[in-house]
Amino acid sequence: MIVARRAFLKRGTAAAAGVATIWRPRLASALWAAVSQAQVAADPRRPQYHLLPPANWMNDPNGPIYWKGQYHMFYQYNPGAAVWGDMHWGHATSPDMVHWKHLPAALSPTPGGPDAAGCFSGTAVVEDGRVAMLYTGVRSVPEREATNRGDVHSFRESQCLAYSSGADLRSWTKVPDPVIAGPPADLAITGFRDPSPWKEGSDWLLAVGSGVRRRGGAVLLYRSRDLRHWEFLHPLLISDTAGEGTGNPVDSGEMWECPDFFPLGDRHVLIYSTQGKSLWKAGKFDRDRLTFHPEQSGAVDTGCIYAAKSQVDRSGNRIVWGWVQETRPVEEYRAAGWAGVMSLPRRLSLGNDGRLRMEVAPEVEQLRGEEQRLATAGGEEERAQQIRRMKIEAACGEISCSLRLGAEPFALSLDDAGATSGGSGAWLSIGFDPADPGRIRVDDHLTPLVPDSAAVELRIYVDSSVIELIVNHSAAHTKRFYSAGSQARNLRLRWSGSTRTIERLSVWQISPISANRLTT
Repeated sequence: MIVARRAFLKRGTAAAAGVATIWRPRLASALWAAVSQAQVAADPRRPQYHLLPPANWMNDPNGPIYWKGQYHMFYQYNPGAAVWGDMHWGHATSPDMVHWKHLPAALSPTPGGPDAAGCFSGTAVVEDGRVAMLYTGVRSVPEREATNRGDVHSFRESQCLAYSSGADLRSWTKVPDPVIAGPPADLAITGFRDPSPWKEGSDWLLAVGSGVRRRGGAVLLYRSRDLRHWEFLHPLLISDTAGEGTGNPVDSGEMWECPDFFPLGDRHVLIYSTQGKSLWKAGKFDRDRLTFHPEQSGAVDTGCIYAAKSQVDRSGNRIVWGWVQETRPVEEYRAAGWAGVMSLPRRLSLGNDGRLRMEVAPEVEQLRGEEQRLATAGGEEERAQQIRRMKIEAACGEISCSLRLGAEPFALSLDDAGATSGGSGAWLSIGFDPADPGRIRVDDHLTPLVPDSAAVELRIYVDSSVIELIVNHSAAHTKRFYSAGSQARNLRLRWSGSTRTIERLSVWQISPISANRLTT
């Protein structure tokens, strides 16, 4: 799937560059070319309370920002097909990070310009009372000039700048030339993209995803006073692992994409993506030397989330989003007419151990219906019957539970309510073995627990073909599941083990955020 992210469908370029272009783009006329709106809306595998475009392809979250009372989400978007290619910046707005309204694409490639072959990922910031976007523009070049080489393309990556001219962020003015035309000449880089700026005093600093050949992934650090003129300083961080030297440097770890660097508590956090995962490091940032010293590290999500990107919400909390990838064959999502989903917003913090902690933003709780709560005062059989009666209709719900760890094994699974037996056909399976007390099993994946944990807290969000699981506010695992048929499935809980292990269990039906499955 990550290879597909970069398997760009080359497009022709024409016209000359050299003047600023004012963009007021419209939704492409090819939006419903492959499938009808009615077909997309009726698809039972299409999520009901996650953000995704009306149709076609979505990947990385770009420049999420809270601006003048609205949340704006931009994202990598192909307006013409449900496959990667022809990268635009899609745009949606929300008052609460939950209910979304789709707007026309914010950025489109400029024929003959530095982004003629695509507007790749980047960041939105506020400068002098207006919103600016720093993003990577790509154009097709001979291989000797390329910063991004592959079997199907040779791209020259440069960092580009655009400004908004309105409060609703619908119109953008591009600076005609790149603000950083290319990477440092003395580094054998493996890529050069996804700029992420932040303000330090009177200076802007900028992290750019990159890597050094035969050394490993890297984040390059730049400095500017005005967002237009940038000075390369040094790598903010370089991997201590050289990678496996495969053909694709991202797949081998020799290139880091989508860096995001920000303060959290009394530390700084670096998020980056490589080898199919979004990873994090937390540590100290030396503001005098402008160097980063990691102390802890981990995965933002061990499942199918990639290209994680953060923002600050209206209350000053740090929120992270991620691209939930498709895990079905390309032929299936091309035929479905849509691909890619945005994760739910997750609020970040640091624990006392210096490790990243997260929880789905409480704004999502407004979608809860009536609570199905386990009454723990009854006997074993009574509690078991209560669990058997708990269901999530149309695969759209939330589960919250606290399970006591001890000498007894247990397992919790989620499967089709129409199935006659559990276990092998479960959409999600979570288990604990007292012989391995430091970990919990999620499907075939083993998730470490906080040392000396007495209980495990689970939050599970189920949405048509997406499951987001957060364990103990510290580990996350997102997966896709694709049920067959033309109707959304009702799901049920299955429990194995003594119900005395369950300290708390609640199930809610979740209300869709639109009357159809178009999420607007």
